[in-house]
Parts: sequence; C-alpha cells; structure tokens
Amino acid sequence: MAGSTVPSKVQESPEGDDVARRLLDSAAQLAYDPATEVDWETPLDKDFHGASPEWSSLYGTAYWGELTEAQRKELTRQEAASVASTGIWFEMILQQMVLRDIYMKNPAGAEFQWALTEIAEECRHSIMFARGAQKLGAPHYRPRRAVMELGRAFKTLAFGEAAYAAILVAEEVLDVMQRDWMRDERVVPFVRTINNIHVVEESRHMKFARDETLKRLEGAGWARRQINAFVVAVASYFIVTSMVNPEVYRKAGLDKRRALAAAKSNAHHKSMMRSSCSGLMDFLASARLLTKPALAFYKRANLI
Repeated sequence: MAGSTVPSKVQESPEGDDVARRLLDSAAQLAYDPATEVDWETPLDKDFHGASPEWSSLYGTAYWGELTEAQRKELTRQEAASVASTGIWFEMILQQMVLRDIYMKNPAGAEFQWALTEIAEECRHSIMFARGAQKLGAPHYRPRRAVMELGRAFKTLAFGEAAYAAILVAEEVLDVMQRDWMRDERVVPFVRTINNIHVVEESRHMKFARDETLKRLEGAGWARRQINAFVVAVASYFIVTSMVNPEVYRKAGLDKRRALAAAKSNAHHKSMMRSSCSGLMDFLASARLLTKPALAFYKRANLI
C-alpha cells in the first residue's frame, strides 16, 4: 500500500467542509499505488476471464451458448478493457469539471484539498486502466466520435449539481460491476486487484459527489431541477451505452452483427443493469432529479 501525501491535518478555513475533511483523512490512511500494487509483470493467463461472465453483454443469449469457453473468456477480457477505456474517457471529463469547480476556492480549505486529492487518484486510475486494457490484449477502444464531442461540450459547460450527479452515475454503475469482478476467482488476478483499488478509492469519490449534488440543489426551483435532471440523464445514457464498444465482438472473433443483435435484446444483461442501479435511482429520486423526461433516458439505458 502506498504512503499518502495527503496531510493528516488540514488547515481550518471558512470553506472547510466536514465531509471533505473526513475524506482527506480516509485517503491519508488508505491509498494505493497501482504501479506497485498490481502485478504487471506476470504474462496474461488466458485461462481466466476478464470480468465475471454473468456481466457479459452476451451472457444468457443463444449466441453465448454457442461460444467455446475460450471465446467466452476472450470476450469478457475485451469487454473489461472496453469498460476501462470508457472509464478513462469519463475520468478525464470528471477531472476537468472538478478542477473548474474549485478554481476560485481557498487552497487552505478541506474541500479544495480533497478535490485535488480526488483528481490525483483519478489520474492514477486512468493510467491503471490503460495499462490493464493493454495487458488484456485490447486495442484502444473509445466512444463514437459524436459521443466524444458531446463529452467535450459537457465537460466545458456542466457545473454544480449537473456535473456532480453525472459523476455519481458514472462512478456508481462502474462500482457495482467491479465489486462483483474483484471477488470472482474466475477473473484474472491482476484485473481483480485493479477492481479492488478502484472500488476502495471510488467509494470516497461517490460520497463527495452525493454530498455536492445535494448541497448544490439546496434552494433549487422546479425549472432548475427539471433542466439539470434532463442533462444528467442524457449524459448518463451516453456514458452507459458507450461502455461496451461494438468492436469487442470482432476482436473476440465473433460475428459482430449477430453479437450486436443478441446484446441489444439480452434480457439478462438489462436486468443486471437495472438491479445494480436501484440504489442510485433511489438517490436521484430523493434529490428530485428523476423527472419524466429523465426517466425516458434511464429506461433506454436499462438503468431503471
């Protein structure tokens, strides 16, 4: 476990925040250095999956039943790499939004220092995901160009509760998957380590995102909630639907067109997504961000 550079005591300031201070204390006590914690040297063992097979986009379909065990393992490795690549994309968006948010804040404050700590952790996570995807033998997966450009606009324009609620959705969806993968002995050990590191450190990020979302919504009127609920839902839709790149099927040696059709109608995978996001949807409902227009996008993304 890596030693943290986070100070154990943060200077008091008018902008100090109890949640941020507790998160700083947590980071000081429990932080990882993926460069040394993850086994990067051992060659990839192809007898393992890259993710729990139950989380595969094809699991439970007739096409999955036709695949050999080797094909299933290769598919889950490619899907895990695709999810990691999508994670890198959104973590880059997250870092820029958080940095913009604290630009004018007091550097002595706990909130400012926690934000920089979170960004530092996200930087390490992105490098970890990139190395992990490379070790899994995956190409550079990325969302469609149109989605990349929408992300560029979102990171530039989103602020306040819209930014933090979108951050929360992306982190929560990935967290649920990785909690399963890190415990699954069928998953290649170095990926389990990556997932464990990410789950531990992202729990702090999710706490901060929830707190900031609620704090920014204090006193918000009906129109503001409607607009931000819609923005968050649209962002969430594109994040979630970009997690499995269509090229994973071709890379795994499958019929891409047939695999896409099977994945699109896969009731099992849709059920997994819905059940895993029930807590997240409850939070959004409690924050009054689950409006009718927003619900339409969450349903299309199979999050509710």
